[in-house]
Amino acid sequence: MKSTVEHLSPTRVRINVEVPFDELKSDFDRAYRKLAKQVRIPGFRPGKAPARVLESRIGRAPVLDEVVQEAVPAKYLEAVNSGELRTLGRPEFEVTRIDDGDALAFTAEVDVRPEITVPAFDELSVGVADQPVTDEDVATQLDELRARFGTLTGVQRAAQEGDFVVVDLSATVDGEEVEDAKTAGLSYEIGSGQLVEGIDDALIGASTGETKTFTTTLVAGEHDGREAEVSVVLTSVKERQLPELDDEFAQLASEFDTLAELEADLRTRLGQVKKMQQGVEARDKVLEALLERIEVPLPDAVVQLEVDARLHDAVHAFDHDETRFAAWLEEQGKTREEFDAETRTTAEQTVKTQLVLDQIADVEKVTVSDAELTNQIIYQAQRFGIGPDEYVKRAQQSGQLGAIFADLRRGKALATVVRQATVTDESGTRLDLDELFGEASSTEESATEE
Repeated sequence: MKSTVEHLSPTRVRINVEVPFDELKSDFDRAYRKLAKQVRIPGFRPGKAPARVLESRIGRAPVLDEVVQEAVPAKYLEAVNSGELRTLGRPEFEVTRIDDGDALAFTAEVDVRPEITVPAFDELSVGVADQPVTDEDVATQLDELRARFGTLTGVQRAAQEGDFVVVDLSATVDGEEVEDAKTAGLSYEIGSGQLVEGIDDALIGASTGETKTFTTTLVAGEHDGREAEVSVVLTSVKERQLPELDDEFAQLASEFDTLAELEADLRTRLGQVKKMQQGVEARDKVLEALLERIEVPLPDAVVQLEVDARLHDAVHAFDHDETRFAAWLEEQGKTREEFDAETRTTAEQTVKTQLVLDQIADVEKVTVSDAELTNQIIYQAQRFGIGPDEYVKRAQQSGQLGAIFADLRRGKALATVVRQATVTDESGTRLDLDELFGEASSTEESATEE
């Protein structure tokens, strides 16, 4: 087999392939076996007719068509591997010549990863915000912990924000009752924002047994987006009583004997969370600084696939109802043209990021272990509330398993960059990135040393 590569642009190539017929013997054998099972020839069992008999019955053309369909993709992959091309997306094939008995020639146009020159990572320098743990932070955590151990007590007064109430709800649209908006005995915390807009204002100041009405826009069901008149009947009011903040509470809510010990533990935990927040900020800013210093020609087809996926997801949220989607855009103060332009800009940035991190992963010899892939699958499965095996099955069916691997590898590549960059806080102190990200793996260390 002979193959040559023409560079049509920095991101697209044409591969010219010529395959002698003597290299296609196995493809012809498979074609004969497949066609023999589909054609009934008197005197022969299905699949047992000799090649010459089969050809005399159906002709040579179907055999050649079958060989081409099998051989072209296989020989294309062989040409890609021999040329060490880093292809993106699906190729466009064109059979240019079939000289029966001599050679098969075809071309394949496909996007490829462009050549990318990355800067020295230790030249990157970014600043992140200080993340001190304040007394207010600790107090907030204590209040949330107290709330978990609070008790609800019925009160005979008007409802206030923060009260827990039981209500009956009903709604009408254009004078007709909305069945799926009718409910009784619904528990609700005033101010939590978990029900329709306007209900908090209606309930605050209301007394037990009182009925309030207000107008709101429904956000679900058959009348989604329609204006409705809602009636709410307040049937009971309870307030949450919090336990006293003392050593007894510390013993109730934790493994500590004193409130001081509990506060110290909360401060330590908050410090860890704040450091993680610094780590996320550092990662994002280093990536931004890296991308600003690199010019990347973008493959049009790959960008378009990303645009199409984002547009599909946007409209999918509205059950692919373009009218509802247009109404939502209007509420956001955007035109469809503005939305499409923003989507393309985001898609281009996403593709650029992927290409750059893939290049870094290659240069740094970043790998993903089976354990890392398994942990990511378990994490994603938990997010979707399904078992790992079911998640893998769905990912395989949708072709997303490779994307999970690629995202993990890109994440590790970015971590390699961040470790070598200079990251300082507002006071100018250089941050310990091992403390933020954990110590570098042996793979990352060996790649960096090389």
